[in-house]
Order: sequence, then C-alpha cells, then structure tokens
Amino acid sequence: MKSISKGSLYLVILSLLAFSISHAREAKEYDNDINYDEQKIPHYDLPKLLVTPDGKKITSINDWEKIRKPQILSLYSNLVYGRVPEPEEPLKISYKLVDEDKNFMKGKAKRKDIDIIISNSRGSKTMRFLVFSPNGVDGPAPAFLKHSFNNTKSNDFDASTFRKGKLKNGWPLGEFFDRGYGFCAVYHEDLIGHNEVSFNNSIHKLFFPKGQSFPKASEWGVISACAWGAMRAMDYLETDDDIDHKKVAIMGHSKMGKTTLWTAAQDDRFALAISAQSGCAGAALWRRKSGETLKKMITRFPYWLCRNAWKFVDQEDDLPIDQHMLLACIAPRPVYVHSGIKDTWADGRGEYLSAFHASEVYKLYGKKALDSQDSPPIGKAIIESHVGYHIREGGHSIESFDWKRFLDFADYHLK
Repeated sequence: MKSISKGSLYLVILSLLAFSISHAREAKEYDNDINYDEQKIPHYDLPKLLVTPDGKKITSINDWEKIRKPQILSLYSNLVYGRVPEPEEPLKISYKLVDEDKNFMKGKAKRKDIDIIISNSRGSKTMRFLVFSPNGVDGPAPAFLKHSFNNTKSNDFDASTFRKGKLKNGWPLGEFFDRGYGFCAVYHEDLIGHNEVSFNNSIHKLFFPKGQSFPKASEWGVISACAWGAMRAMDYLETDDDIDHKKVAIMGHSKMGKTTLWTAAQDDRFALAISAQSGCAGAALWRRKSGETLKKMITRFPYWLCRNAWKFVDQEDDLPIDQHMLLACIAPRPVYVHSGIKDTWADGRGEYLSAFHASEVYKLYGKKALDSQDSPPIGKAIIESHVGYHIREGGHSIESFDWKRFLDFADYHLK
C-alpha cells in the first residue's frame, strides 16, 4: 500500500472540510415554521421607490439625491440598522504600520498589516486592517475590501503552502493580483462581538455619554458598527499610495453581505458593492417571508439590527421600506448580488427580485440594469449591467465560480 505524503493528506482534509461546509445545512434551516415554498409566498405590495410619503413623484436624479434617497436612508438608520450617534467627546484616529512584506506570495504582492486605533477618554478600540497590493502595476491599484469572518491577526491570511495563489483560508488572492487588483480585509469582531448583547467592550463605549451604557432603540446595532468600521478603513485607504481609493469594491458574505449593502448605501466613496448570499436584512425582500425572517434573525441575533426593528416582527408589511430600496441607494454605482440554489435560508429568489426592483433607480440614471422579473438560469452571470447577479448550484459559501464572477464584474465596471 502506498504511503500518503503530509501535503497530500492536508489537501484531502481541506477538501473534505470544504465539501462539508458548502453542502451542509444548518439546523436553523429545518425549523418547522420556515417557508421555502414559492407557492406559499404571501401577497405583498412593495413600497414605491420613486414616490415620497406625501405622494410626490420622483422624476429626476436631483430629486432622487436631494429628496427621496435621504428619506430612505433616514428610515434605514432609525428603523433597521440604527444610527451612529455623535460621540460626546471627539474621537482620535491614528494608523500604525505593524508589519510589511514586500514579497508576499513569492513576489506577487506587498502585504501591509495596519492598526487603525480609535480612542478618546472613554477607551480605545483597534482594528487590524490588511492591505495587499499587486507588484508590477503602474500606479495605485483598484482593490476589493472584504468584511471578513476570518481574524485579520490570524495566520488565515498567510499564503498557503500547498495551494498555489491562495491564502490559508482558501481565498484566491493570486487571481486578484494577476488581474491587477489589491485586496483588503477588516475583521468583523474587532469593534464589536458577533452576537453582542452587552456593549460593555464594543466601539459603542466610546460614543456613550455619561450615564448611558446601552444603545437607544434607534441607535446602531452590530451591522451598523461593522459598516462604520469599514468606512474607517476607507479613510485609511485615502492615505495609501498603493491603492486607488476611488476604485474600491466593498464585499461580504452572509452577515457581512448584509453589512456590505448598508456600508455602500451610506458611503459613496465605495465604487462598487458585492453582496454574497446576504438574505434577510441584506438583499432579500422582507415581505416575501421566505427562509430567514426578521423574527428568526432577532431571536438568534437580537442586536444585529437596532431595537426599533423589533416592532416589525411578523409585521413586515408595516415597514415603510423594503430591501430593493437599500440596493437602490447604492445607485448609480454598480451592485452585484450572489445567490445559491441550496441556500434557501437566504431566499435567492427574493434577492434577485430586490435587485430587479432596485433597477428602477439605476434606469433613472440612464444605467443598464435588470429588465426581467425572471431569475436568470443557474450558473449564468449578469455582468454587463450596473445591477449584476448570479445564482449557482450549491449552498451557503463563496466558491471559485463566485470569485471569478466578482472579478469579471469589477473588470467590466472599474477598468
């Protein structure tokens, strides 16, 4: 019997793990009160994108940007994700280069480990921000900035010994470098816990006035805190000569896909947004109540959203907004939505319909967007459109097919 090398064994184990992660369904998806049947989707009427609450029709870009978009963002800030209050004491933000590798991945790129230090007399929080920039390019490089579940202080971001062009976490950064892109990452738990419930040691403590120890009902939850952190990372990128800060695509998967959309909607410095399998409170329409619902999210993660969102549990039709309006607030910048056939928890059909209905605003800008309510065939990516989309076989993960489509979308719009 032939012996197996350590390297081969390592690859086998990684393959088995990847298979189990991408094909397994979490226990929550088998809750007996979850609807996955398209025939049982309730009738719903979406809030109108281009009509104000007092009935004024929006027919110009100026009216959208000056009247309707601010109305919508205010509703999201106060009713869904929570607004970021002004800190009683100004924040001091500084940057520290912790480490630098000019020959990362055998010379393909430069890696910089940056600490973004946020402080005032109430305390301090530090974000470890990773910036990879391709070598051998002329001038600053366009880049992706990913909301990451992987800790940016871990060895997940080291180059893999066995998988050429990939990090130890499996991300194919070599493909990004080969296409001339940089890649950046922020860790979602640097400023706040994944399922924060106390807020004693989160970024919030720097904002609380004397006597306050918990966010008000309309103030920021976990997703808003993560979005705020990505904006501080963008502040840093505006100072970095290796990255073209005017061509940065913000992206994220699952919870971080939700965060990506909220980040891009608020901050137009991000040139493009990619939301992968974001589902409820991400790209999927609330009113379809398919897969994960507001009730399910709040039961498991009560403070991902602000407490005002609790009022709409089982009352989604009372929300004056739905998620097509969030995508529309990214216009005219390109937005891409990714779904998976087996990722029924994220409601791929609802994600597509949200993108379709958001297209109304993109067309107001004269941009090409989605024309059909019918989802595209499995595996067919819509790239040459300011609203892009694909749904592929498989479950809740980012696969090689997805990474390539994200790059294709960026190539089309950023180059």
